[in-house]
Amino acid sequence: MPPVPLTSGQIGQYREEGFIVVPALLSSAEIDEFVAYEAAQDPGCRDHLDNHRKDPHWRRVATHPSIAGGARQILDAEPMIVQTMYLEKYPAAEGKGTALHQDGHYLPNEPNTLMACWLAMSDTDGENGGLCVVPRSHMRGLYATHKATNAKDHQVWESEHLMRDREGKEWKQVFYSFEIDALERSSVLNLEVPKGAGVFFNGMTIHGSYGNRSAGRVRRAFATHFVARGTWMYRSDVQDLFPVT
Repeated sequence: MPPVPLTSGQIGQYREEGFIVVPALLSSAEIDEFVAYEAAQDPGCRDHLDNHRKDPHWRRVATHPSIAGGARQILDAEPMIVQTMYLEKYPAAEGKGTALHQDGHYLPNEPNTLMACWLAMSDTDGENGGLCVVPRSHMRGLYATHKATNAKDHQVWESEHLMRDREGKEWKQVFYSFEIDALERSSVLNLEVPKGAGVFFNGMTIHGSYGNRSAGRVRRAFATHFVARGTWMYRSDVQDLFPVT
């Protein structure tokens, strides 16, 4: 399938709204191939953030011309992959969401060039736990947060990471399941993203998802995070950036 270039209008919308939904980034056949492959793998492998380095199937999605090419256009620079995630959300109790947050809280970087492509690998919407965003939230910097407490609807966790600056100074920092303070529910937009379409969004755009409340529809997505070449990542576990070329 040939790459899908972004138009100037789409890039303008991304700058203004903090996200865009782009149809048909990957074909149904390309997605079915990955989903079938991943179904035969050990689910524990998904805990790693660098599968694009080790697994050609993951790398093929993350570096797909429509995905990496879109990131290149938005960044106006060579995109470097920070991390990749395959996100399956099953119905009922298994299908918890991710509290609304900004990726800049999880992946501090300098200068701030962080962005992501969230690729729908099934039809996704509010019912089965699809992606939510807060338009224009990327314009206000990092919001105040608290640890998510609604364990019924969202994953709740806490972990410690080694941090390192450009001069080699190291320290430990605790990260947790961030949730934005005093966020008005009316500002949250539930996206309907069909299989094969993707959402490009800024690392400062508030986003997340709710639980899968469908009768039997698995929500599948593949997320790739990018920064422009030359960006410094402070978390030591994602400092080995991967070029898409």
